[in-house]
Amino acid sequence: MDNVIPSVSVCCLTYNHSQYIRQCLDGFVMQKTTFPVEVLIHDDASTDGTQDIIREYECKYPDLIKPIYQTENQYSKGVKVSLVYNYPRVRGKYVALCEGDDYWTDPYKLQKQVDFLESHPDYVMCSHRFDRYFEDEHRMEKKQDETFHGMDYDLSTLVVGCYYSQTLSVIFRWSALDLTIYRKFKIQQDVVLFYHLLKKGKGYCFPDVMGVYRVHSKGIWSSATFNEQRLIEFKQRLDIYRVEQSDDAALFILSQFAKAMSRSWMLEQWRMMIKVFRILRKHYKREFVNSLLFHKVILGKGLQWDDLLYADRYLISK
Repeated sequence: MDNVIPSVSVCCLTYNHSQYIRQCLDGFVMQKTTFPVEVLIHDDASTDGTQDIIREYECKYPDLIKPIYQTENQYSKGVKVSLVYNYPRVRGKYVALCEGDDYWTDPYKLQKQVDFLESHPDYVMCSHRFDRYFEDEHRMEKKQDETFHGMDYDLSTLVVGCYYSQTLSVIFRWSALDLTIYRKFKIQQDVVLFYHLLKKGKGYCFPDVMGVYRVHSKGIWSSATFNEQRLIEFKQRLDIYRVEQSDDAALFILSQFAKAMSRSWMLEQWRMMIKVFRILRKHYKREFVNSLLFHKVILGKGLQWDDLLYADRYLISK
């Protein structure tokens, strides 16, 4: 029924997820909605049987499951997979995200999120809480913060390191994604997407736990070492700054110095750090940046998270 326009396009990326993909697909299939949904799956030439499992679901749910099966891995070629293969197929007013190793647990997840966005036109995205499953330990870590009753967030929230969104939990307005600008980013990982979206409006995080994020040794992020994760984060923020050249983008880089990182690692990454401090000196007063450099590299002491809330006092433009 390709003539039926879906309200939600679910975008899912998979690669060698045969151990996990059934749970992911079951989370899509079980959704109970008053509107049509399409699931746009891109399998990046899996070699472990993932494609066979997806084909089972495609045959059983042909109006829902819309796969692309690659014969050569596109990610390894530097292809921006979502931008090239999934986003051009989007027909929905809203886009939901879930990678093939994560899964949804609430059959009303999409309905709840769409209802919220329909009744709150000034919000561009919403998310929800999720549990974490540590695959190698066979251990589920449950969210048990009973004091959390939902939370608004915006660009400033993201920039100072408060995250209320994770890929599997997010749904956003398709109209909020400016593809002309988004194509300019060399790195199109989730934090770059969320940064771009939150420039257009607010987000809301539901208190409901509606999915599971799987931590395993084959995950791109969870398998990275502590130092590799820091390098990924700096590269993301430098790419955002390259496109934006804004105070917000500079603050997003500055926020990294409130996180733990070793002095030896910073010295190993000296070329990148020179670039980082040159950017900060364009936006912040020289004495502030020099003090940051001295405390972080020489003394091994970083910013406090609360300091970031008042970092604009050091802006050159102030």
